[in-house]
Amino acid sequence: MDVSLVSLHWVYLAFVVLIIGFMVMRRDTTAVCVVGITALGLLATESVSHSVGGLFASFIYAIKELIGTILVISLIVALSKIMIRTGINELMISPVARLIRSPALAYWVIGIVMMVISWFFWPSPAVALVGAVLLPVAIRAGLPALGVAVSMNLFGHGIALSSDFVIQGAPKLTADAAGIPVSDVIGASVPLVLVMGAVTTVVAYWYMRRDMKAGRLTMATGRAAPTAADSVAGAASFPPANPLPMTVRRIAAIAIPLLFALDIVAMFRLNLQGGDATALIGGTALLIMLVLSLVSHRKDGLERTTSYLIEGFLFGFKVFGPVIPIAAFFYLGDAAFVDIFGKVLPEGSHGIVNDLGLALAQSVPINTGVSAVTLTTVGAITGLDGSGFSGISLAGSIAHLFAAAIGSGIATLTALGQIAGIWVGGGTLVPWALIPAAAICGVDPFELARRNLKPVIIGLVVTTIVAMFLI
Repeated sequence: MDVSLVSLHWVYLAFVVLIIGFMVMRRDTTAVCVVGITALGLLATESVSHSVGGLFASFIYAIKELIGTILVISLIVALSKIMIRTGINELMISPVARLIRSPALAYWVIGIVMMVISWFFWPSPAVALVGAVLLPVAIRAGLPALGVAVSMNLFGHGIALSSDFVIQGAPKLTADAAGIPVSDVIGASVPLVLVMGAVTTVVAYWYMRRDMKAGRLTMATGRAAPTAADSVAGAASFPPANPLPMTVRRIAAIAIPLLFALDIVAMFRLNLQGGDATALIGGTALLIMLVLSLVSHRKDGLERTTSYLIEGFLFGFKVFGPVIPIAAFFYLGDAAFVDIFGKVLPEGSHGIVNDLGLALAQSVPINTGVSAVTLTTVGAITGLDGSGFSGISLAGSIAHLFAAAIGSGIATLTALGQIAGIWVGGGTLVPWALIPAAAICGVDPFELARRNLKPVIIGLVVTTIVAMFLI
């Protein structure tokens, strides 16, 4: 093999380690990824112009791969905005409010509602949908605002976001990086998500009840300001900005969940997965948003439709802005390298990551235990940037590498890295990722992170052990 091609593999590996190091130090990785792509281009083509052009081409490649996910999330956020402003969200959630009669019921009911809505609307919009209506109800039932934030956080940004069964944004990122179908990652993630979700939420509930009885968790614990939670709790009584007639709201509150439920039925009946399933959800959200905009704004309906779309796109690209550079780098570990820099790898090469995996298998004793612990650790480290999504491509690439070394378990390892990355960085441990839930509940995000720390760590340990038996 040519010396420059050997160097190519070592440079790729060096930048992987460097990116992980920057994430540990909680520094932005965009510049590192840009330098890494440029360095790989220079080694591959020995041309400055081709390497600089390849840098731009790698971003285009990443955006093409991610645009479906960015688009559907933007459309879901746009729909959630108009639902809040027309008051439909209140009617959709109000039947659940009648079930909340005690702190225990408040914790579990709010969590389950948050999880289900987050599967369809993503957690950040779901926080607004759920929190504004159910927070005051939970407080009246005796659950502190910090307990409400923990429940919404673990079920929404934890279980729902790490599984992402409906929108399938997270599984697509990790599946693409690992070079396997999205359906494989989703199937492998089901038992791991169940274990992680059950252990974490039960442990968090046990700690919460213990501290409430001991007086360490009160209605004032973790409040960001004396009246913060009170002002948010009162938000449910504020009139919506563009209220629809009650009859129309009732019809919409029934029709919207029904339409999404029909989408789920269609996915199973027509065997729609990955991009096809995402397209169905996105198209449904867009049509609902269009109808609601025309009905609620009437004369200005056409113009307001565009405004809601802009709001959604602003959110989508803000969330995925940090993802694009790192995805562009890690896509080079597989098929994207040939598409961007040409066929410069050796004849027998199956991509940089695969080559590294085979080399690792020949030189380092790798087993299922080491692989599972490594993927959990890498996933957790990548989540330290507070995005949860920017590093899960790395988890997919490393899962590919280890699976090539041990000869099996690529889907399970990929799902494990995805779960660890999103639970840590998607909004349950890193304080700056907790802001949506902390803000709507009026609590300190650092206090919320401390409350989540032990349950999430215990959950990751148990889930990693389970994964060792599934690989």
